[in-house]
Amino acid sequence: MAERTEKEKIKSKTVAEMKKLGVYKKEYNRVIEIYAELVAQYDRLTKDFEDGGYVFEVDTVQGGSKKAPIVSTLETLRKDILAYSDRLCLNPKSLETVTPDKPKNSKLQSVLKKRT
Repeated sequence: MAERTEKEKIKSKTVAEMKKLGVYKKEYNRVIEIYAELVAQYDRLTKDFEDGGYVFEVDTVQGGSKKAPIVSTLETLRKDILAYSDRLCLNPKSLETVTPDKPKNSKLQSVLKKRT
């Protein structure tokens, strides 16, 4: 059996977290897929950044320096991940604005609850 990819692990964990919070719906799978890809890319690039000694500036042809491309990419990914985590209700701020689906009690449960 093939080992699950990092993206699949992130997707699975995201679905589990959303279910625990009561905000998961199968209709969100496409957005979850994109979110998982962004997080996997971020993790991969962060590892590359660490392995490269955290070089955050590069020299320009004109003799100056500018932000390294990997730093710009990581910043963009952070913003995108935050936006998607908002849509998926995976952070405290966005969760405050949502009422999670709650399982409905059966008639029997309702009657028994009233009797206690």
